[in-house]
Amino acid sequence: MTNIRSFSTKPSVFDDYQAELLVNSPGRINLIGEHTDYNEGFAMPTAIDKQISFKFRINETENFCRIYSDTFNNGFEFHLDQPLKKQSDWRDYLLGIIHELQQKNKLLEGFDCMISSDLPTGAGISSSAALECGFCAGLNELFALNLSDIEIAKISQCAENEFVGSNCGIMDQFASVLSKKDHFIKLDCRSLATEYIPADLGNFELLLLNTRVSHNLADSDYNSRREECEAAIRIIQLKNPQIKSLRDVDFDLLESYRSELSEITYQRCLYVLQENERVQAAADALRNNDLRALGKLMYASHRGLQCQYEVSCQELDFLVNFAEEKEFIYGSRMMGGGFGGCTINLINSEDVESYITEISEAYFERFKIYPEAIKVAPSAGTEIIKLVSHE
Repeated sequence: MTNIRSFSTKPSVFDDYQAELLVNSPGRINLIGEHTDYNEGFAMPTAIDKQISFKFRINETENFCRIYSDTFNNGFEFHLDQPLKKQSDWRDYLLGIIHELQQKNKLLEGFDCMISSDLPTGAGISSSAALECGFCAGLNELFALNLSDIEIAKISQCAENEFVGSNCGIMDQFASVLSKKDHFIKLDCRSLATEYIPADLGNFELLLLNTRVSHNLADSDYNSRREECEAAIRIIQLKNPQIKSLRDVDFDLLESYRSELSEITYQRCLYVLQENERVQAAADALRNNDLRALGKLMYASHRGLQCQYEVSCQELDFLVNFAEEKEFIYGSRMMGGGFGGCTINLINSEDVESYITEISEAYFERFKIYPEAIKVAPSAGTEIIKLVSHE
């Protein structure tokens, strides 16, 4: 008998639901620095003004929990004192958090939680991290677990790595929790040192174009890219035991191992080294208000992801190629794990609406589906609002 029981009809307990805690957990974008986080490199994420909302309350039981998603129109219930089994859907991100908290001997009690979202799923804006981090932050507040923001991000990453089975780095969770409004984060994914850089885009803004495709390669190839990078490190470590990750490898050292690596593995590693340099250069461009330089780095990032790291797809390439012909778009690149999801575009505000019309028609003509246009702005991380005090 399974501990997880699903339901597709909203339980009456969620009618006239009086929550005691509201948590708003944002999705994230990454301006530049893709597939660098699990290689202990640099990235430049920020939370966005679209989010998942959680309404929590303690339900006065010892271990009975109910969760309902208004977005998916279904939910599930379980007991904290019984084993949690993987469900292979959105519930795993939440069950993974419960599992990690129990592993850390954090004491939970029965609770109810209602979830709603305006985050598109499968768009590469990290709805999974928003789900994990918001849920973890809510339980932390509800049960006074005394977790820091960094601990919430790490627990959420661990849940995705160990319970869900996606071997992601820390970037998504970090950005979802610790972002600052109107800033990008230059994030050192090894030390978690941060520099908050003002997102002064002048008369430009960020437009996401969701391909509305998700190729089945995404999860398996994401993990295999990480394995390829780690395999290269093991070869380099044989004579250089001080090397712990690609973060420790420079261009000369990588070049000296070119004959010992397959050409594919060499290109994977070269991309990561080049992308780390692009993040540093992008930080300089932002500080200097040089949006043209920033845009060129975005295009270069996409070409690396397309040709060296090989995580793009024809739909993403079409959107970037189309953007590159437009003077009012300074930069465009695929964003996220790849094989679908979004492009992120640095576009003149005056041209946004007309461009959405133009690219939608061109994309439909080519692929017979319309892309989803999503305007985003750099926003703050997880927000917790106490609605009532629990007596």
